[in-house]
Amino acid sequence: MAGSLDGIRVVDLSRVLAGPYCAQMLADHGADVVKVESPGGDDTRRWGPPFVDDETSAYYRNLNRDKRNIVVDLRTEEGRDVVERLLATADVVVQNFKHGTFERWGWTEEVLQQRYPALVHCRITGFGTDGPLGGLPGYDAVLQAYSGLMSVNGEPNGDALRVGVPIVDLVTGTLAFSGIVLALHERTRSGRGQQVDVNLLSTALSLLHPHSGAWLADGTVGRRLGSAHSSIAPYENYPTRDGLIFIGTGNDQQFALLAAALDLVWLTEDPRFGSNSDRLRNAAELRALLRPPIAQHDRESLARDLLARGVPAAPVYDIAEALTAPQARHNGMLVDRGDGYRGIGIPIALSHSPGTVGPGPQRAGADTRAILAELGYDAEQIESVISRGGVRAAAPTGDPNTEPVTASDEPG
Repeated sequence: MAGSLDGIRVVDLSRVLAGPYCAQMLADHGADVVKVESPGGDDTRRWGPPFVDDETSAYYRNLNRDKRNIVVDLRTEEGRDVVERLLATADVVVQNFKHGTFERWGWTEEVLQQRYPALVHCRITGFGTDGPLGGLPGYDAVLQAYSGLMSVNGEPNGDALRVGVPIVDLVTGTLAFSGIVLALHERTRSGRGQQVDVNLLSTALSLLHPHSGAWLADGTVGRRLGSAHSSIAPYENYPTRDGLIFIGTGNDQQFALLAAALDLVWLTEDPRFGSNSDRLRNAAELRALLRPPIAQHDRESLARDLLARGVPAAPVYDIAEALTAPQARHNGMLVDRGDGYRGIGIPIALSHSPGTVGPGPQRAGADTRAILAELGYDAEQIESVISRGGVRAAAPTGDPNTEPVTASDEPG
């Protein structure tokens, strides 16, 4: 069954995380994605250990499946000509170069619109392209710090902490994917492409709910609460006999069900805990009353009992436990194929045109010759442009003359 984006060609000029993740999502849903790497390769190929082979880190592998690969040196005129031909065949281009780099090579937004009026151009930056910090580079954790996201993550008496996954990059990639799909839909009406402009700062600020809403309403500045919630109680981790359990009650009925499960029905009649606002004001006292009976249980059995009663709860799993949990496997979120590829499944489930997890990442330059042939280069021209360094091609697997990947000084 064809994916939703079958027939769409994407040129992925991005590297590291947000852009490659966006392009992988497009590939999962049927797009033909051509990843264009510099001679130095995507930085994340070397972000390890662990590595899955001599050229590919686990980090890179998780973001670049089902993409064809060509190595192009954009510092050369021949390399830029190859990308020019790719853009002429593309529906979408994704790039996250340092602002000004893409334009310096001749691809301003005006030029793109003139040459390729149907092209959707997705640009991903750190802070945006103008303004006081416009054009400056930014990594995920830098934006977690600058946006205030880091300030509300951690224990009450501890330091501000980075969220344990690159949440800003990942959500930026998802927003870029959404923006591209919106632009492709609009193109069916107007016939024209447009620019999709996303940046890590805007993403991070959009993630501040409910703290942003509280500050806008009455000036309350969010603070670190550990696993607890600023607007709901009880809603946090509790220790059990064999680890932590998270329990969250979003309304009075769920609180009553929790109290009954713990043989603490009297809590519902105590005026300190009569409503969510009451429970929030007296959260420390409530926590002290709930901890002893919860500590008498095993996390798995208590979580199952609470869920069966209608109380949201779950064991606090580590990564291995989470990825091998029966529900995760049932939802298809762990891909473990016979060809050796292991990865995360597709989180968007469509009934008519579901996505498909394709092959794992290719070696750098694995598809260079085939892609050049598609672009109209004949065999002699292909070998000529490779010999002059405008592009590079991977040698056949096992060939001792495979050209190593080297560091690149191209700004990002």
